[in-house]
Order: sequence, then C-alpha cells, then structure tokens
Amino acid sequence: MADAPKPPSRGCTAKLAALLLLVTVVGLGAALYFTILPQDLDDIGGYAPGDRLVARNLTTVLANSVERGYPLELTETEINGWLRNVLVMKQGGRLEENATLDGVRVRLEDGHAEIIMERTLFGKPHTISMFVSIEQMESEEGLKTQVHLHGGPYHEDLPQPTRGGRFGQLVVPQGFLLLVMPSFKELAARFPEEIRLGFEEMSRITIKEDRLVLDPRPPTRDETALPGTF
Repeated sequence: MADAPKPPSRGCTAKLAALLLLVTVVGLGAALYFTILPQDLDDIGGYAPGDRLVARNLTTVLANSVERGYPLELTETEINGWLRNVLVMKQGGRLEENATLDGVRVRLEDGHAEIIMERTLFGKPHTISMFVSIEQMESEEGLKTQVHLHGGPYHEDLPQPTRGGRFGQLVVPQGFLLLVMPSFKELAARFPEEIRLGFEEMSRITIKEDRLVLDPRPPTRDETALPGTF
C-alpha cells in the first residue's frame, strides 16, 4: 500500500497564512489609496473652463415640455452649467469644519448617469459619486418608473454585486452607498420640483452618452404592447 500523504507542516501553513495576510493588507492599502485620489472630471461637459455654459433655466424648460407635451433632450453641458449656476455649496454634518462641498457634476453614459460631488477634505480635493439607472415597466396599472441606485454589474457575466458609485477613483459595490447616502439625499431635497417634472411627469426617460432624453407623451399602442423597459 502506498504511504498516506503527509499533512502540511506547521511551518508551511504559517507561511501560507502570512502570505494571505500580506496580500490582504496590500489590497486594502491599494484600495484606500485609490479612494483618496479624486477621479478625473475633465471629460464631463460643462466642467472644463472652455466649455460654453447654456444659461436657460432647466426648471422652466422641463415645465414647458410637460405642459405642452413635446420631447426634450438635455446635454451634459446644459445640465452641469445649470447646476453650477443654481447650487449654493455647503458641507454639513460631522465634517463641516474640515470639508467643503465645491461642486456637483453629472456624467451621462449609455444606460446610466453618475452624480459626482466634489469636495475639499482636510485641504485636499476629493470626490464621491453615485450611479443612477432608470427602469420603466408597463403594467395593467400603467407605466411605472423606477430609479435604481447602481450602474449595472461589474461584469455582464456576474450580475451581483452591482456598481454603486466611486469613492475617489475606486468603484465600490452598491452596499457602500449607505456611507454617503445622507449627502445625496440632502442634494436631492434641493430639487423637488425638478425631480417631479423630470422623472415623475415623464412617460419615457432614456439616458444616453452625453444626452438625457425625456418625453412626457404617453407611449403609442404599439409601444405599450411591448413588455419590458424603455
């Protein structure tokens, strides 16, 4: 009979455990490093100094679209230019003495938007963000719009976990948004009328690259016959 395999020595097990601990510490250190680095915002329309900012009042534009029943297309530059004009920045909470809220930007990509807060934290630039996607379903009760606080899965073959946002340059799972949700709720509370007009009153909402397409007109008979999302 062949001899039974010898169990790994205690020294080998200790080395393996030490290696795993080292890899974990290095991984956590790298993650922390990327959370401190602010993400690059130069690709966002309305952010660069040379961008031409559109002065039209988006609240009025949304109201006219709903009242007169015509579709509306808003560019990334228009949205960010409007935000720059109307937002008065103030950092609250425990970090009030050591942090300032310097700006809010929106990045529009196919299927989702990213809402980004720029802050100065202990004298250093810092960013946090949240992904937002829209799902619209037609049912017997009518068209329902759901706002999902994620930007889809990390990989198409792995539906979970979903991408919640970014802390600095690090993309974090949706569950981590609990740490920053109060800040985003406070931001949303400043725009109740715009949220009502832009999401609750619109029948169709589509987020595209650099474009937010809104349509208050109800779907046609052919469109309502198709199940799924818009």
